[in-house]
Amino acid sequence: MGPKISAPLTISTGAPQGCVLSPLLYSLYTHDCVATHGSNAVIKFADDTTVMGLITDGDETAYRSEVDCLAQYSQDNNLILNTDKTKELVVDFRKKRQIQHPISINGSAVERVHSIKFLGVHITRDLTWEEHTNQVVKKAQRRLFHLRRLKKFGVGPKILGAFFRGTTESILTGCITAWYGNCTAQSRKMLQRVVRTAERISGCELPSIQDTYKARCVRKALRIIGNPSHPNQKLFELLPSGRRYQSLRAKTQRMTSSFFPQAVRLLEKHTTPQPSTRTPQQQTVVTF
Repeated sequence: MGPKISAPLTISTGAPQGCVLSPLLYSLYTHDCVATHGSNAVIKFADDTTVMGLITDGDETAYRSEVDCLAQYSQDNNLILNTDKTKELVVDFRKKRQIQHPISINGSAVERVHSIKFLGVHITRDLTWEEHTNQVVKKAQRRLFHLRRLKKFGVGPKILGAFFRGTTESILTGCITAWYGNCTAQSRKMLQRVVRTAERISGCELPSIQDTYKARCVRKALRIIGNPSHPNQKLFELLPSGRRYQSLRAKTQRMTSSFFPQAVRLLEKHTTPQPSTRTPQQQTVVTF
C-alpha cells in the first residue's frame, strides 16, 4: 500500500468461495485501481468493477482510454476480465444521437444492453423503473407464500409483521431513495398492492411504501448533512435566514423527482434546520 511493500508469499490457490476475507483482499489488492480522467469514475464493490464515463460533445476518448487502462491494469496484476459477463449501458437523452461503436476489451467486443442490474437495482438506458418494479414485485409476491404458511400454522400478527418487514419489505424498498421518486403511478400501485396483501394475511397495520420512501429520504439526507466529508453535502445549503434549505433548481421533471430535490422539500416538513458553520467541501456530481 503506497510505498510500503509486504514480504512476498506464494500461494497455490485463491480465496475459497464464500470466504469472508475475499472482499477485503480484493479492496486491498486493487486500492490503486482508480480513474485516470476527471470525467470518469471507477466503482468497485466486492469483486465487481464498474466504469462510468461522461461523454461530452461526442468525444469518447477519455472513456475508451479508461477502459483500456483498466484492461492493462488487470493484465499487469495477473487479473482476468471476463468479457462475456461484461456489459455496456449507454444513457443518452439527446435529440440527435450519434452512432457509438461498442467498446472492446483485449480484442473482444463488449455486449451493449438495454438494462443492467447494479447492486440489486435494474437500471435501463432511458432511466425508467418499470422493469425494476416488476422484478421486485414478482420476487416479493413469492415471499408472501411463506407468510401465508406461517398464518396457517397459527403465528401471531406481531411475528407475521416482523417476518414481512424482514423478508419482503426489504425487497420492495431496496435503494428506494434512488428510484421511487420517478416511478409511474401504476408501478406505485403495484408495490402498494403487495403491502395491502401482507396486511390482510398478517392482520396488522403496515407502513405504506410512500411513507417508507419519505422516512428514508429524510434519514439519508440527515446523514449526509451530518457528514462533513460527504461530497454532496453542499447540496443542502441553508438560506440566509438559517431556517429553511435552499431549493435545488431542476430543468426536467426527472431531476425534480430525484432524491436531492425531494429530500430538500421533505426536510422542510420534518426538521427545523439550525445555522451551519461547516466549511465548504469539494463537490462530486455523477451525471448520466
